[in-house]
Amino acid sequence: MKKLIAIFCVIFWAGLIGGISFLEAPLKFQAPGITIPLGLGIGQLVFQALNKIEVILLMVILACSLPAPLKNISSILLFSVTILLMTDTFWLLPLLDERAKLVLAGHAPVRSYHHILYIIADTIKFLILITLGFLNLKSLNHEKGY
Repeated sequence: MKKLIAIFCVIFWAGLIGGISFLEAPLKFQAPGITIPLGLGIGQLVFQALNKIEVILLMVILACSLPAPLKNISSILLFSVTILLMTDTFWLLPLLDERAKLVLAGHAPVRSYHHILYIIADTIKFLILITLGFLNLKSLNHEKGY
């Protein structure tokens, strides 16, 4: 049962990233009447909520998956997605939040690569989660003898 919960959380998490990071975020700025400050304000709320959900999903996945030695590909992928999420949570998102606050206050922040890094990290996270989901589903099928 724990494995099924972990698989659900992995696939759900990948879906959240796909829907929010790759669909909602870029499309919101194409909506009529959306200004940069309004889009940034919405983005801050959405990505802060997404990050909290990601942390909760990771905790559930880890609780269902541990202890697991770092000897198989699934464990290495889980470790990698953990590192990426911690990087987002404690480094990239706070930097991006400060930049958004500057824009919302009417200031023009200096150019930065942090937003591109966040997109790259989310893309890698998404690909890892999809791979992890497929590997876990495949191992579940092998365990059941299908």
